[in-house]
Amino acid sequence: MPPPGFLEGVRAVCSEHGILLIADEIQSGMGRTGRWWGYEHFDVVPDIVTVAKGIASGLPLSSVFARQALMDRWQPGSHGGTFGGNVVACAAGVATIEAIREEHLLENARARGLELMTGLRHLQEDQPRIGDVRGLGLMVAAEFTGRDRHPDKAAAKQVLHECLDDGLMLLTCGPWDNTVRFIPPLTVSEAEIKEGLEIFGRTVRRL
Repeated sequence: MPPPGFLEGVRAVCSEHGILLIADEIQSGMGRTGRWWGYEHFDVVPDIVTVAKGIASGLPLSSVFARQALMDRWQPGSHGGTFGGNVVACAAGVATIEAIREEHLLENARARGLELMTGLRHLQEDQPRIGDVRGLGLMVAAEFTGRDRHPDKAAAKQVLHECLDDGLMLLTCGPWDNTVRFIPPLTVSEAEIKEGLEIFGRTVRRL
C-alpha cells in the first residue's frame, strides 16, 4: 500500500516533466480492490492503464487503456502482443464485465474484504508474529515478523504449508517472502471468508 500522498506526488512529478504515468492494474484491476481499478482509491488519473488476468477470468487476454490522443500517436504495426484478442477470450472478457456488473461483485469485494481485514486485524491483536495487515478489497496481505521485528520468512512458509494441509491455499509475496497474500475470487461468500479465517487463525496460533 502506498503511503498517503505518494501516488499523488508521483502524478505531480510526471505532469511537471512530461512523463507518462502508467498504472499496472494486471492484478489490482477488474474489481479486485472493490473498485474497477486500484488507482480509483487515490486522487490520481494515470495516462496509461495495463490490464490482463481478471479481464477474461483466466483466459489469455490483455489490454492497454489510454486517452485517444495518446493512442493516435502509434503508427500502424508498431504494437503487437502474444495475447492479442482472440474471439473466445474476447467473449470471456465481455461475460466477465457483465458478471461483475450484474452480480454486484464490486460491492461483494468491498464487503468480503472488510470482513477479511477485520478478522486478520483481530488475529493480529493476539498474535504479535503478524507484523502488519494491509490491503484493499479482496487484495489483502498479512506480514510475518520475528520478535526483533525483522521479516520472518520461515513463519510465513510454515503457515502457508499448514494452511494448505487444512484446505486453504495461499501464496507468499514481498521482497523478503514473509508476507501471506489473500486473493480470493470476487464471488467469495461470507461463509468462505469465515472458514478461511478460522483455518488461518488456527495455523498461526500453532506457531
